[in-house]
Amino acid sequence: MLHPALRALLESESQRKAQLEQELAGPDAARDPARLRSLLQESGRLRRRVERFAELTRHEHATREADELARSESDAEMKALAREEAAQARAAAERISAELEAELLARDRYSDRNIILEVRAGTGGDEASLFAADLARMYQRFAERHGFKFEEISSSRSDVGGLRELIASIEGEAVYDVLRFESGVHRVQRVPSTEAQGRIHTSTATVAVLPEAEDVEVDLKEADLKVDTFRSSGPGGQAVNKTSSAIRVTHVPSGLVVICQDERSQSRNRSKAMKTLKSRLFEMQRAQSDSARASDRREQIGGAERSEKIRTYNFPQDRITDHRIKESFHHLPAILDGDLDEIVAVLKKREMERRLESLEKPAP
Repeated sequence: MLHPALRALLESESQRKAQLEQELAGPDAARDPARLRSLLQESGRLRRRVERFAELTRHEHATREADELARSESDAEMKALAREEAAQARAAAERISAELEAELLARDRYSDRNIILEVRAGTGGDEASLFAADLARMYQRFAERHGFKFEEISSSRSDVGGLRELIASIEGEAVYDVLRFESGVHRVQRVPSTEAQGRIHTSTATVAVLPEAEDVEVDLKEADLKVDTFRSSGPGGQAVNKTSSAIRVTHVPSGLVVICQDERSQSRNRSKAMKTLKSRLFEMQRAQSDSARASDRREQIGGAERSEKIRTYNFPQDRITDHRIKESFHHLPAILDGDLDEIVAVLKKREMERRLESLEKPAP
């Protein structure tokens, strides 16, 4: 049956859902659109689990009643019917309990969020930029396969057609839940197209997956922002370099800088830049307030050194090895074409096992 710690969490979520309904019904919520939106989003995220937990509670209650009736009933036929009802209710409770346990153990508190994806070339020169481009395409193809919306916010190309940096937003159902394990240093071993001698080259790229921040979670003051406009550079048609549509936003207190120049509209560039900045600030706040979770961007991506890898893409052996779970996967071309589902499933399963083990450890 459901682990006691998970039951306590679901009871807390049920209480929170009731509290949200009271706040939404009150007059104050309607006066603050941002607050109203936040309350509706939180309520929506909790709805399914709270409903499933209520269903579990009903089946558990029905099981107890049927068991009691089977013990107290003297009529053989009624006793048999009660036992049958108890068995059906118990089976339904066990099924829902297993589903809730799997969901709660495998998911993060921000699982339902959209994300900001950042991919950067690491060590390895031109080959690193080409590998970064491969990873960016992999995530874009993965998004397409799952019906997610992939939108580039900004990018910087290398001279050989690779990527120095890509920042993109990915929107869809529980995007963060499926991609949160991608943060870290990715290493590739292959013969570069630029290598005349056919020698295997090792290079790296870094990936950061940031849950998209909600307005109420980031205290972003206009006075803390320095906004500069300049003319875009690079491909973009006749409008490039004719208008100052590119945006550079600097958050003075933290020193974070976001540049966006991919849109012809200054307002669109500003909107994209602000979305990225809010998510970066939110990630910094999470790292400071939650010491149990090493989610700071610098800790996510390290210094891009080869020894800090989370995953190796070995082309000569058609093998991808995830070093966190010490497991390898084959069919590398298909994975780089966006077929990440097996890797995602295994990582989520291992995380669920790890969390269950931590729950079962006796308190010190």
